[in-house]
Amino acid sequence: MTTTSLRQLPLADQHRALGARFAPFAGWEMPVQYAGIVEEHRAVRQRAGVFDVSHMGRLFVAGAAAGRLLRRTLTYQVDQLAEGEAHYALLCAGDGGILDDVFVYRLDDARFLVVNNASNAELGRERIESLVEAGMDVELLDRQASTVMLALQGPEAAAALRRALGPAAPVDLAKRRCTELEFAGYKLFASRTGYTGEDGFELVTSVDAGAHLIARLTAEGVAPCGLGARDTLRLEAALPLYGNDIDATTNPWEAGLGFAVSLDDGAAFAGREALVAVREAGATRRLACLRAMERGVMRAGYVVLHGGKAVSTVTSGSFSPTLEVSIGMAYLPIDLAKKGTELEVDVRGRPLRVVVVPRPFYRRPETASA
Repeated sequence: MTTTSLRQLPLADQHRALGARFAPFAGWEMPVQYAGIVEEHRAVRQRAGVFDVSHMGRLFVAGAAAGRLLRRTLTYQVDQLAEGEAHYALLCAGDGGILDDVFVYRLDDARFLVVNNASNAELGRERIESLVEAGMDVELLDRQASTVMLALQGPEAAAALRRALGPAAPVDLAKRRCTELEFAGYKLFASRTGYTGEDGFELVTSVDAGAHLIARLTAEGVAPCGLGARDTLRLEAALPLYGNDIDATTNPWEAGLGFAVSLDDGAAFAGREALVAVREAGATRRLACLRAMERGVMRAGYVVLHGGKAVSTVTSGSFSPTLEVSIGMAYLPIDLAKKGTELEVDVRGRPLRVVVVPRPFYRRPETASA
């Protein structure tokens, strides 16, 4: 059943025709699974799958001052990105807490695309708007409602994209690079990025062109995939989920996201002073990867124990279809967040033995898919 208070994806009817089962997520009614979470997960790891992630925020920032405005907003020096380059960045509060994590793409000298989490799309836009000064040459174009965003992921993603788009398919894009081309009479944005730990592309285009594209991909055998598989895939890759693994109570260094913070250029942005202090003092805890040593599944919110005493809670946890064991993440004191440390997770009153392992749990083979 459709919950009318939830926002609907533009291609919702197309997903229903593909067999999608829906559930609420971040104010949207989203496809959770089609054939099944494990089957979709394995399709992405072994072949290719396509996700509709149109719930994500999509804000185009254009004008001569676009780079300067975004540098004042985000933790990373995105104003220094080359044309066609992309990078992960954070939106922080004054105390250094993470308000959102985003990907920023530089389309050309004066245009950027900012993609952020669905639950924070309005927050991000408002934060950027609040820093626009009188006379600043910049325009903000919110395209969340008028476009669709698809994530084509898996070792056969490039081959599938070539079959769908023909010779113009941007299969030679390097990792974290982006471009624009024409498809079905509309502009198509394509980037070599994703949230699954696999090779793949993220694609933004008009609703009509998006409908054509997903139809072509699924006709070529690409598996339609839902949020269930997206979550298990990103967890195997140890990619943080906002609201679970990172939020306003966590800072970049303890989350392992220091690479998304630029401090040496001296640029001012919200949280800079706090982040300088955190970097100098050092993190007191670390987001660690936990792997079960026996049968049982850890879930978000389960208590982590050391010597019978609670030391943390699981931020994300699930069964890993690839590793065939339960995995999870939790913030641990520095002395416990070391490879090989054995702990327990309270799984509904039963202690589950777990061990700290290197991040990520899964790393794809470095083979070309083009």
